Amino acid sequence: MNNISNYKMCINRNLIFVSLMILMFSCKDKLETKTNTVKNISELESAILDAEPGDNIVMANGIWKDIQIKFTGDGTKAHPITIKAETPGKVFIEGVSSLELSGNYLEVSGLFFRNGYSPKTNVIAFRTSDKEVANHSKVTNCVILDFNNLERDQDNLWVQFYGKYNELSNCYIAGKTNGGPTVRVDLKGNQSIRNYHKIINNHFGPRPRKGGARGETIQLGSSFTSMSPSNTTIANNLFEECNGEVEIISSKTNFNIIKNNVFYKSEGSVVTRHGNYVTVDGNYFIGDGENDQYGGIRIINTGHWVINNLFYKIKGKNFRSPIAIMNGIPKSPLNRYNQVTDVVVAYNTFVDSDSPWQFGVGTNISQADVLPKSEIRSARPLRTEVVNNVIYNSVGDANPIIEYDKADGVTFASNIIYNNGVEITNGHGLISKELSLTDIGTNISVPTSGFEDIEVYKGFDFETITHDLLGNSRGKSNQIGAILNVENINLDILNKANYGADWYSNEIETKEAKTHEVSNTSELIAKLQEAESEDVLELNDGVFEISESLIIDKTITIQSKGNTEIIYEGVANTPAFSLNPYGKLSLKNVKLKGNASNYAFASLKENMSNHFGLSVSNSDISDFNYVLKVYKQSFSERVTFENTTISNCENGIELSEETNDRGDYNTEYLTIDNCNFNNVKQNVIDYYRGGYDESTIGGNLLVSNSTFTNCGVKEKNKRLFNHNGIVNVNITKNTFKNNPVQFISILWGAKNNVASDNTIINSGQIKSEENLVMTLMY
Repeated sequence: MNNISNYKMCINRNLIFVSLMILMFSCKDKLETKTNTVKNISELESAILDAEPGDNIVMANGIWKDIQIKFTGDGTKAHPITIKAETPGKVFIEGVSSLELSGNYLEVSGLFFRNGYSPKTNVIAFRTSDKEVANHSKVTNCVILDFNNLERDQDNLWVQFYGKYNELSNCYIAGKTNGGPTVRVDLKGNQSIRNYHKIINNHFGPRPRKGGARGETIQLGSSFTSMSPSNTTIANNLFEECNGEVEIISSKTNFNIIKNNVFYKSEGSVVTRHGNYVTVDGNYFIGDGENDQYGGIRIINTGHWVINNLFYKIKGKNFRSPIAIMNGIPKSPLNRYNQVTDVVVAYNTFVDSDSPWQFGVGTNISQADVLPKSEIRSARPLRTEVVNNVIYNSVGDANPIIEYDKADGVTFASNIIYNNGVEITNGHGLISKELSLTDIGTNISVPTSGFEDIEVYKGFDFETITHDLLGNSRGKSNQIGAILNVENINLDILNKANYGADWYSNEIETKEAKTHEVSNTSELIAKLQEAESEDVLELNDGVFEISESLIIDKTITIQSKGNTEIIYEGVANTPAFSLNPYGKLSLKNVKLKGNASNYAFASLKENMSNHFGLSVSNSDISDFNYVLKVYKQSFSERVTFENTTISNCENGIELSEETNDRGDYNTEYLTIDNCNFNNVKQNVIDYYRGGYDESTIGGNLLVSNSTFTNCGVKEKNKRLFNHNGIVNVNITKNTFKNNPVQFISILWGAKNNVASDNTIINSGQIKSEENLVMTLMY
């Protein structure tokens, strides 16, 4: 008995000893974890060098300018090494600055990148060299805003992933204007393949139109790593006004998941550009029922599943249609278009979305005369299933299905439509139903009932589709469409507080514009500098003589009360109005006169890091060398002249310096309406986009209700209007009189170039060429 007691006592002592040792090591581990507050780059670099697992490096509040942070170290899953802001949002990274990470279990949080640009190819990179990458690391609760390179053609990436198991989460990222995707996952090297990165809970705010390609918000891989598995997840993000180009997300690798995201008023699509086996599940595509640039999902390549998505008032056409299934190129090279095969489009709901299913998108057989055989997209989709979908149209659509080429490789089954009594010309077995809408919150209404009697199509592996768009189980009472018939649905998907950095809001309080009365030249110069964005300068009657350019670097309106003339006496080749980054000028009811050698309006020759804008109305412009001179790498979303007379100028409106033939152009929309051009000698309207890039669907030229007299006398190519490569051109209801040119315009017949109701007197002709010979971009 004593031996047993002694044995128990020995065991108890050993247990106590082991417990004490564990406790001591735990306490030791906790005691060694330290917090180090740093106030400058030297202290930050020392803290990074000395950091151990679990350490917190705190960057002091304030402006950190011209810093290149290299964050290296090896934390652990339980004890990562962290760099964080003293107060989230109060640590400003400005100037020529960047952040790189390599090692394991590193975290960065609370930083605000603004008022600067990166000196490298990335603002944030998950590597510090070609060999040294980050793994299991995270950038979270940060903001990158307008952190643009000075030139639009200086391409870079704001966040670039390398390594494995890294995360970008709860960040707000917006305002990228230069070339290059906002975020890219890079797969070069075995250290970055099968990476399982996560891009989650972010708010991707407005990305303005770039005016050409290379403006994606997220790109997963590249053409030449497109056969590699990435396994990246993009989930629970808000994409708001992501308008950079036709592709919002460009998936170029295999086995990616794009799930539960909201695409709100974004002019582009989710595109399975290269690579295979992408799942696009449970996303919301929300338009306004008017803008025909808001897109959905464009499908290329093999094995994708597009399921449980809602398309609400999406009006995009062709490449931006709700579901666009492309033709491929037979034996396509990696950087072009592979044939669509073995794709599933199932359990989706479409509400008031025009022609939601489009097949053979991008077919270009008719352009065989001007394109090499390797560019002809003639391979139609094969073994593709479009099943269990619901279409609801408040206004009937006679063409819910468009076939640019035959959809003979597509299976249609168990799809229904409410078409408000309009007969369908090409239904592919669509079943007509009387449906009503159910309010599900966020000002969205969808049909959730009235089709319980439709037998659900059960394809191969369809049992893996276990939930609907809202996460409800399909196990017991499955039905077609994205949303099961359940009660009390109250979505809050457009609440911006659900996404991005918890300390930042992009909601801008509306400010009432202030009107400044201006009586003389000195007041004009002074008040232009003092005015805030959106203010109005109202000029009294009289003559304002200006000898130096007026700097436009904010949104400003300059208007006349009645009879005001601005005479610009500045030196040759300088503008009366210098359109700087962020400068958006509205000029109203003003006479503007030059000295024949200077310009009325011009962008900067360099460092146009952000967009400008110009609107001229009810004005009279005369005696300038150029009315508008836009230099290379400058971009305006809109340039508009309305109810304006332009006379006795050497050159008119020139937006033609993007001659790199990479698909770039200087403005998205050029509008000339109800104007009078008289004696403009050359470059009357000169607007250029070069390079064969079938996915670029701009720019846009409208010339209407205007008169052109005695113009083009010095035009070397004998064309009044030069708009080579512009995709959308409309020349209508104009009068052309005594213009000594051979052609008023040469239209691109294969694109959306049209002319109508024009009066032509001794002014050449308007000609249409079906296919223009253009330089291939690829």
